[in-house]
Amino acid sequence: MIEIDIKHHIQTSEGKSILDIKAKIPENQLVCISGKSGAGKTTLLRILAGLTKPMFGQIKFGDIIVFDSTEKINLSPQKRNIGFMFQDYALFPNLNVEENIFFAQPLNKEGEWAGKLIKIFDLEGLKKQKIEKLSGGQKQRVALARVLVQKAPILLLDEPLSAIDREMRIELQDEIIKSHHLLHSTTFVVSHDEDEINKMASCILYIKNGKAELVYIK
Repeated sequence: MIEIDIKHHIQTSEGKSILDIKAKIPENQLVCISGKSGAGKTTLLRILAGLTKPMFGQIKFGDIIVFDSTEKINLSPQKRNIGFMFQDYALFPNLNVEENIFFAQPLNKEGEWAGKLIKIFDLEGLKKQKIEKLSGGQKQRVALARVLVQKAPILLLDEPLSAIDREMRIELQDEIIKSHHLLHSTTFVVSHDEDEINKMASCILYIKNGKAELVYIK
């Protein structure tokens, strides 16, 4: 169970607002986060990851309190055991495709899962390619593979498929779903695509006017 009860200042197109999120999400859900631009979707992911410190509240991952403003608890991102795919990909430009993916693999783990992801995401012909030579869609596939290779129990994917053509997008939707079930992870996906949300999500976290509503659809 992931329990979120936080408040945080955000800047919207209409001025300053308060992101006031209260939600209890059972483990192993694939949660699509939906809402207008500027609603706080990316901010929520950054708060869960420990990259943004909320103004007030508490966050629990199972029995572990990762943030508590009253008790002054704020675990670092490294201690939260999450995988985060950023909108800007955050790939290492000095490493090639294969090196970027293997870099994220946990220490002392076999490379079979990394190799499988390289095949799934159609990156075999690009393994030795430098990141700067890739298209936006190719970078996005590398970033997604790099997150999944960690086998983290919580995955945070910020618009993971936005720069990919429709055919590849549909294929990777299937692979995210399969990887989610294979890893038994709790996966959060920010998306604006209704078809994508309806296909992938077991529940939807709608953010509107700073408030969140959790709706189960599967």
